[in-house]
Amino acid sequence: MKKVSIIIPVYNEARTIDLIIPKVLAAHISGWTKEVIVIDDGSTDGTADKLGRWKRQCRIFFERPNRGKGAAVTVGLKHATGDVILIQDADLEYDPADYPKLLSPFDNAHVNVVYGSRFLGPHLSTMLVYELGNKFVTLMTNILFNTNITDMETGYKAFRRSVLGGLLPLRAKRFDLEPELSAKFLKLGLQIYEVPISYFGRKFSEGKKLTWRDGVIALWTLLWLRFF
Repeated sequence: MKKVSIIIPVYNEARTIDLIIPKVLAAHISGWTKEVIVIDDGSTDGTADKLGRWKRQCRIFFERPNRGKGAAVTVGLKHATGDVILIQDADLEYDPADYPKLLSPFDNAHVNVVYGSRFLGPHLSTMLVYELGNKFVTLMTNILFNTNITDMETGYKAFRRSVLGGLLPLRAKRFDLEPELSAKFLKLGLQIYEVPISYFGRKFSEGKKLTWRDGVIALWTLLWLRFF
């Protein structure tokens, strides 16, 4: 039986944390066992208190102060023991029902990295500027690293733990995690296998944290890792 380590970085998601964790725990993946690792990244809205009720089903770590998604995922990577590592955001934009799609490609020994693409599957995106920015940094990834993916910034990234040594140490502290992981996968010569996933994008009024500044940082991260 193979094991997947599901890493959930959390920051101020009191409205959704009691919804997403049951979905993760309930998701059925034939032939796989699950290890759920939750990292609370300095939440101040009561999220940490709610996480207490899940300590029997999940491995929970509390980080202080808030440092960002990249830093939280790095903590999770240190504790992951699964054959495959999968990153799950704590909001409801990504659906754990898509886990079988993300994990089935790993039955092929040649597949080391799987991305869930929001642009290949049904999706609800309410911000045109955000989508255009996403497609631009994806285009730059394809140009800089001679690849042909559709969604570099996807939050659904899964990869074999055996490739972890080539990724560490991670410099990313915040949302620059996405371009750093992508650039490092590609520089290692690992092809990215994409599968369609469903996606329900949030508005900023609903708690979305990514801004245009993160797009600029993503572009700089790609350039820095490609040339320096």
